[in-house]
Amino acid sequence: MNDMSSIDEVGLEQPLAQLRSVLIAGETVEAWAVQIRLYALLHRRLLIAATSGRLIVLGRKLLGGFDVTTIRWQDLEEVTLRVGLLSADLADLASLGASGAQQVEFRGLRRSQAQAVYRICQSQDQAWREKRRVRELEELRARSGGIQVSPASVGAGAAGERDAVRRLQEAKQMLDERLITDAEYEAIKAKIISS
Repeated sequence: MNDMSSIDEVGLEQPLAQLRSVLIAGETVEAWAVQIRLYALLHRRLLIAATSGRLIVLGRKLLGGFDVTTIRWQDLEEVTLRVGLLSADLADLASLGASGAQQVEFRGLRRSQAQAVYRICQSQDQAWREKRRVRELEELRARSGGIQVSPASVGAGAAGERDAVRRLQEAKQMLDERLITDAEYEAIKAKIISS
């Protein structure tokens, strides 16, 4: 974990102060990484911070001020860390915003700082995958609650069978994607077949 009070390079005081100013109440910075000057010859250096609630990217504007970009943890899909001899890259930060999937890459970060940010990203990614798995499981359980068949409707039996087959296929797909365990799949399957 990076300590925001220990600044080992001149010029980071202002970006770190700006980072502190955009934190919401109760949000803490868990790790941050800055680009090595050599990698930022054609643009202003970036500061990437992993907080308790999101990933924040600060870029200094040419004439003063900062651009702040936020990636929510629940929008994070995959993170890749490539460590080189001099620096490290964080890549494939796929964000599922309103505009669709977006690939983001940060090159030339300090190795130890990038590794600290990567660990936080992986931890948050795992936590949100588990939350999504539980939510999908609950939705599947709600959908497999039983087949409603009205005797007055014509062809209701065939429609009910199609619905049961569809729900079984969804459960099997969730099992194949490892969103549910074998035992959970068998319980869902038994409930669908018995109804």
